[in-house]
Amino acid sequence: MKQLLILSGKGGTGKTTIAGAFIKLSNAKTYADCDVDAPNLHLITEQSSQPEKTDFYGLPKAEINAELCLECDSCRQNCRFDAISANGKYKVDPYACEGCGVCEAVCPAGAVTLKPAVSGELMLYISEEKVFSTAQLKMGSGNSGKLVAEVKKQMRTAATNTEMAIIDGSPGIGCPVIASLSGVDMVLIVAEPSMSGMSDMERIIKTAAKFGTKTAVCINKFDTNMEKTEKI
Repeated sequence: MKQLLILSGKGGTGKTTIAGAFIKLSNAKTYADCDVDAPNLHLITEQSSQPEKTDFYGLPKAEINAELCLECDSCRQNCRFDAISANGKYKVDPYACEGCGVCEAVCPAGAVTLKPAVSGELMLYISEEKVFSTAQLKMGSGNSGKLVAEVKKQMRTAATNTEMAIIDGSPGIGCPVIASLSGVDMVLIVAEPSMSGMSDMERIIKTAAKFGTKTAVCINKFDTNMEKTEKI
């Protein structure tokens, strides 16, 4: 399966609009939204079925057993994320906890354990020979790159007889973009003719070059600044 990934160096360039247009014009049978922090491709593509949903487990979260806790304060003192409070009983703030396991390692009583935590939700739409894979990362959760990898894996597993897939990636050059770039055949970068648009476009071009991926650029709203368009 050939994979076309559509990216942008910054938000607001029209990346998802272009992706939706490509899907519509090509009558694509397989596509994915890998912008797991803020997925919105489903808003402009028609889905006639309800998705199959699967919990995504990212980093584990620490929990403290109050019955075993000696209140020695070792866990709180060694937590670099200030995720442990000692107001009456020692508790872990799940939003601040990064699951590093230091508290579990330093606890002399074995009162701290790391437990799996749901960090997001995978969604798979299958209808009329079409496959659409996407996901939503929970607010404050990490592992966006790992969730993107799961979105792509889910898409490939479900679409067994498809020649090409179109993937809407995340803006920027962070972890979800790196995970999106892995294994694709071509990258289309959607840029806008502005100073910030050109600067961010150059960053994503350099990032894609690290993967040796064939790259093209689409200048959206090209006629708003013909001078910058010519420079691009």
